[in-house]
Amino acid sequence: MSDTRQEWNHVPEVPIRVSPLWSWPPQPVAALRWYLDSWFFLTINMAIVAISFASLYLASPTLAQAAQPAPGWIALIFLRNAIIVTLVAGLLHLWFHSYARQGTALKYDPRPYPRRGRVFTFGRQLADNAFWTLASGVTIWSAFECLMWWAMANGYAATITFQTNPIWFIAIFFLIPVWESFYFYWMHRFLHTKPMYRFHALHHRNTDIGPWSGLSMHPVEHLFYFGSVLIHFAIASHPVHIIFHLMFYGLLAITTHTGFEGVLFRNRKRLHLGNFHHQIHHRYFECNYGNLDVPWDRFFGSWHDGTPEAKARMRERLAARRR
Repeated sequence: MSDTRQEWNHVPEVPIRVSPLWSWPPQPVAALRWYLDSWFFLTINMAIVAISFASLYLASPTLAQAAQPAPGWIALIFLRNAIIVTLVAGLLHLWFHSYARQGTALKYDPRPYPRRGRVFTFGRQLADNAFWTLASGVTIWSAFECLMWWAMANGYAATITFQTNPIWFIAIFFLIPVWESFYFYWMHRFLHTKPMYRFHALHHRNTDIGPWSGLSMHPVEHLFYFGSVLIHFAIASHPVHIIFHLMFYGLLAITTHTGFEGVLFRNRKRLHLGNFHHQIHHRYFECNYGNLDVPWDRFFGSWHDGTPEAKARMRERLAARRR
């Protein structure tokens, strides 16, 4: 434990825990509490649901309008997404980094963010991250959303409403993170293969991370990342599910990459943000490809639970692979 404490500015309780749903013997009460804490009430998931409904009613086309591609509604979607990303990433950057309202409290990595260096576009980490987030990330995110609006409007993707199928309508919001857990793990491992890492390396310029780092990716990676939404060609959904799905991928990348465990207010953590699990991935690269809801990393040998023993096992695994 002492080695871990010296290496990081902030270390939560380790070993890192995964969802109790995967514990044996079963822990139904703990599992229920895990998922309630993930959704209710002051949580990122619920905030994204609220933003998705506001986006649907205030800044989206109707299905009738989306039946024909037109600059007006396509631009509306792009501008809406760009404004939301700028507000979320910008405000988090101001809170944690520009004004440092928490100082280093709950900050995982002791190194300062942002940095300068030739590895970054424009020589500056913040400019690099913002450029790739907005120019590539928001553009490709919005393109996928426009595609799904058009497909639903023309019957290529089946649609439902709350009135016709209320249970399935609600269930989809809870199932999207389950799909994300599966899709992200395997997509992420694929991006760490030799042919693909030249694209993923742009994201891994960020060994210490900030809010603008989460969506700072190569356009090829953005295509894979937001391509998750194509599952809705196979699953009947509503346009608000498309908005939520893409915002879940987009905004969660921002909030989990602040570099901090959460937001402190009056010396209490009021909102959980980033997990130590993924911060370790940015430090060591070859571990923790997935998330904690479904422990794919434990199942497939890429798990790092934050302890010195896990770090030693990871080094042994990588050394054996090089032999």
